Amino acid sequence: MPGARARGRGRTEQLHADAGCEGYRRRVERDRDVAVRHAKRELQLALADLADGFDHALIHVDESPDSAREGLYGMRRRLSSLLEAEGVTSFESVGQRFDTTRHEAVATVRVVGGVPGGVVDESGPGYLWNDKLLPPARVRVAE
Repeated sequence: MPGARARGRGRTEQLHADAGCEGYRRRVERDRDVAVRHAKRELQLALADLADGFDHALIHVDESPDSAREGLYGMRRRLSSLLEAEGVTSFESVGQRFDTTRHEAVATVRVVGGVPGGVVDESGPGYLWNDKLLPPARVRVAE
């Protein structure tokens, strides 16, 4: 029965081809998901940097007219809401132990009565996106 054997072999080859197509489809979907997550992370990183810039501008807001002050605070609140809706949150570092997985040391300082290795202050906040570090907090650490 050479015809039956040939049909069986043809069916097996078709099953292998179908499995290869299915594997390819899954691989393309996975690669697309990775690319989307990467692009979204880059956007969240840029937004977190923008939020940091707003925070630095707000330090000097008292030198501005009332309308400019209210506008800056309003924009910062909207940006904070957008970041929070996207799963981006800042975290507190001051008073915490320096952690290389969350902090970037920009300086060390001598602090009377300070805990060596403790974070004294931040020059920029750190942000998490769905529990993954975006930019680390830029901190000064006690010697």
